Amino acid sequence: MNKKKITRYSGQDKALLTIGYILLGLFVIAIIVPMVYIIVASFMDPITLQNKGITFDFSKWTATAYERVMTNGQIWIGFKNAVIYSVVFTVVSVVVTLLAAYPLSRADFRGKGFFNVIFIITMFFGGGLIPTYLVVSNLGLVDSMWAVILPGAFSVWNMTIARTYYRGIPQELREAADVDGASELTFFFKILLPVCTPVIAVLVLWQFVAMWNSYFDAMIYLNDSAKQPLQLVLRSILIQNQPESGMIADMQSTAARAQLAELLKYATIIISSLPLLIMYPFFQKYFDSGIMAGAVKG
Repeated sequence: MNKKKITRYSGQDKALLTIGYILLGLFVIAIIVPMVYIIVASFMDPITLQNKGITFDFSKWTATAYERVMTNGQIWIGFKNAVIYSVVFTVVSVVVTLLAAYPLSRADFRGKGFFNVIFIITMFFGGGLIPTYLVVSNLGLVDSMWAVILPGAFSVWNMTIARTYYRGIPQELREAADVDGASELTFFFKILLPVCTPVIAVLVLWQFVAMWNSYFDAMIYLNDSAKQPLQLVLRSILIQNQPESGMIADMQSTAARAQLAELLKYATIIISSLPLLIMYPFFQKYFDSGIMAGAVKG
């Protein structure tokens, strides 16, 4: 069946498909090769890695990097903080986004155009780091969890995706709810949201990943090391294990620190990526339908 279908393609179609497959293969290789390199390098002896590169000779492998990382108490504190920040940020962000998108999706909402313009302006113009820091400081949020969560909790892009998805839902669903006497809140929470599972899953995945990978806001607003998320902790570990300027005369110590930093670099990448790799398969079935429906309908 497939062979008969392929034979119907013209020469130009076959050439285009061939080029597409080649490009797709190159993209796959560009993704897989660095992943394999990082995984193998995280288990290798740093001297062998530095002199000969990666090898699949298991006698040259070691779990020292993972032992050093896993026995570091600050790593577990950062991991706990990262989970808390990411979960709370995701819940707050998705709830605010869905609530903001709903009235803007209604044709009878007065002032819809005005609010759309205001939201779009914020996508292109921001207050900058210093004004934002002053606002956070004046609100008394510095060195607290909310300083990391609240400033970026609302995303205009995500709101636009949710609004477009709402518009793609049949109007008959709203009319049936009106006939049954359902209030606005009942319709939103009990009727509308259950049919919006794909777009909600996409927003949850996006926001969780964004907060999990974020470290800059935490570096700016958090002073207490007990409140730092995982990414900031890993960054500190790598910097602290780099050779210091005052140790140049001690070549053995300098070399040991450089090797340790190289060893930890790959292990920390793997550890920080594991939650996302575990999380993605549970959202994959919603991802395509959610992103495409929100981008095309309306």
